[in-house]
Amino acid sequence: MKWSQSLLYTLKEAPSDAEIISHKLMIRAGMMKKLAPGIYTYGNLGLRAIRKFENIIREELNRRGCQEILMPMVHPKELWEETNRWEEMGAGLLKFKNRNDQSFCLGATHEEAVTDYVRNDLRSYKDLPRNLYQIQTKYRDEIRPRFGLMRGREFIMKDAYSFDMNQIEALKSYELMYSGYKAIFDRLGAKYRIVQADAGNIGGSQTHEFQLLADAGEDALLVSDTTSYAANVEVCPAIDFEPHISQEVIKPKEKFETPNQKTIADLSKFTQVSEKELVKTLFFSANDGTNPKDKSLKPVAVLLRGSDELNPIKLKNVLGLTNPPQMLTDLEVREVTGANPGSCGPVGLKIPVYMDNGVSGLRNYIVGANEDGYHLRNVNHGHDYQVTLQADLRLAREGDKCPESSGKLKSYRGIEVGHVFYLGKKYSEKMKATFLDQQGKAQFFEMGCYGIGVTRTVQAIIEQLHDQDGIVWPKAIAPFHIHICLLDVKNDIVKNKAFEFYDKLQNLGFDVLIDDRDERPGFKFKDADLLGMPYRLNVGAKGLEAGELEIIERKTKTVHKVKVEEVIHFLKQALNT
Repeated sequence: MKWSQSLLYTLKEAPSDAEIISHKLMIRAGMMKKLAPGIYTYGNLGLRAIRKFENIIREELNRRGCQEILMPMVHPKELWEETNRWEEMGAGLLKFKNRNDQSFCLGATHEEAVTDYVRNDLRSYKDLPRNLYQIQTKYRDEIRPRFGLMRGREFIMKDAYSFDMNQIEALKSYELMYSGYKAIFDRLGAKYRIVQADAGNIGGSQTHEFQLLADAGEDALLVSDTTSYAANVEVCPAIDFEPHISQEVIKPKEKFETPNQKTIADLSKFTQVSEKELVKTLFFSANDGTNPKDKSLKPVAVLLRGSDELNPIKLKNVLGLTNPPQMLTDLEVREVTGANPGSCGPVGLKIPVYMDNGVSGLRNYIVGANEDGYHLRNVNHGHDYQVTLQADLRLAREGDKCPESSGKLKSYRGIEVGHVFYLGKKYSEKMKATFLDQQGKAQFFEMGCYGIGVTRTVQAIIEQLHDQDGIVWPKAIAPFHIHICLLDVKNDIVKNKAFEFYDKLQNLGFDVLIDDRDERPGFKFKDADLLGMPYRLNVGAKGLEAGELEIIERKTKTVHKVKVEEVIHFLKQALNT
């Protein structure tokens, strides 16, 4: 591509709403431009990287027997009502009506659509297994889109769906896709981890996330320092490395005054008791709103050590909810307990009480008295109140014990770029999608679901692979392999030689960008570093006169002085290794 004939404009500064480095670099490099919050137009460079990544995905999935299809982005309400997700997906599902007053939504995911697509065609066990995938635009109405393509409203996603006759075969499909994902992300040359995860609204009993490691990642990961264990903090078991089990004798409960002590930190300072030996009480609604006819509050209390943080995903799973539960408002807490938050505790409550494992080793601890300005000391579970269920409810953290060994967990930040789910019969049962087995009996499909955020991955690569000067593209998805800087535009000899390299390299199958603008060399070098193609070839009068040209490797910034007649050979060898 000739720069002078392109619609490529770089910026020295990124707009103020670009918060993380990858977002800033993509805007500055002209790879995308915001049309509306969370919605972007992709420039030529951005689109080239996206298409290259899509082709890697296609090659690896086709190699594993998957078939590409393309489903609509607009879905009828009736389809989503079959699985109850018209309500379950909440406000993230963008709904609208057409001129005939029929309700539709923009596809946030395609489990319903693909199940509808196959349920009248895959009639026999002889038709199985099948694995269908698409690369399609998705829309999720994020309440606060941010970080560019990381948390956008409109994005490109690869989603695949497997259909099998039984669980054994379905797990084989799962493993096949798992290996396919490893091959895809290995080809990118980026650092990633495969971690255990929560299935969220998709559902399913087995799931793994593929996470690119980056300091700006939204997801907190915990990785063992002794084994291959890795998990998203959302689902990582929280195990104290040195569990505390009190040997104290149970003492009589005692109420005492705690004026204006509304937080655990305040209470710890006031009582001279460490936060990890205090117990805090949180209140949630076990009604997650998925049934619009059920308006009941269904309050529950959750007990944690004062130093611990609740994991809402674990609580969601313990309560058997589709979405994480909502905290009660101050007014609702007062209605349930008779006191404001900060003075509440489990003693005397008439609602279910869920206790985190960390509290189980404590004795004679302090809790709120359910009376403003008062607490109770020497409180003990099983003696002063009864626990509905003890469970792992706290957020795991660095330094906790590895669930698989005697090692410790180490913290990382990650960007989720891929997710594989074993769904089982969640969708086939609800949508009555069946086939006939060997005995002629109707059975529900065993399904799997496999997603890759295409546009998100491209930005995540930049978030991981960049330096102070700009993007550092891996060869696999670089928009161009070679960036030629024509340094003397008005010198015909130099210009002809630069375009000779341009033509020869393109004929060899390389993607080449030539900067033929009438700009100063330093200006072009700055732009070349910003765009970050793997190799830059400087073609100028001085170099040609000396008989050697500079080839700069973007990743290492190594400058190679190469004889003019050996330039093509050097680049062929460099890019084919």
